[in-house]
Amino acid sequence: MKSELLVAAIAYLLGNIQTSYLIGRYFKKTDIREHGSGNAGTTNALRVFGKKIAIITLLVDALKGVAAVYIGMNLGGLGLDGGLFAGIAVIVGHNWPFYLKFRGGKGVATSIGVGLAISPLSALISIAIGISIIAKSKYVSLGSIVAITIWPFLNILVRGSFEPKLFVFGIIMATMSIYKHRENIKRLANKTENRLGQKKS
Repeated sequence: MKSELLVAAIAYLLGNIQTSYLIGRYFKKTDIREHGSGNAGTTNALRVFGKKIAIITLLVDALKGVAAVYIGMNLGGLGLDGGLFAGIAVIVGHNWPFYLKFRGGKGVATSIGVGLAISPLSALISIAIGISIIAKSKYVSLGSIVAITIWPFLNILVRGSFEPKLFVFGIIMATMSIYKHRENIKRLANKTENRLGQKKS
């Protein structure tokens, strides 16, 4: 139990590293959450700070997910269970960082990193599908939600078997993503969601 708690604490704190927020604060002297969509994530970093910082945000946030899973799998000999435990904790840390009054990002890039570390092929297929949706619709939120939501189902096909723990983990990850995108979903339904390249109205 001590190992599980240590893994959760490390992963949560790792998730608390808010890339776009920290870059904004220390290099741009501004809080990204006060601009654009108000989200501390890759898409808003692109909107507010431009491509370079958006790419850095995407990579660092994804690497947080990868690092957390590897720490979870190797610390205390927990294996896959530890990786899944850490995966949830790092996403929670990214979405709800304690030092920012629990106002973080939506966990897309971090979820991608977690998925790549646990089941790479499934994650790559999910990413490809998500990018295709974004390219066609210009809705980043739609592509992100679909990519994360289909990951647990793709795991069944790619891995050739139904693994209950992995499936439940994927559903929890998808549920967090859907919850964080709830306002985007409302706007998508009302056809008022901003498209990629469109300024926040």
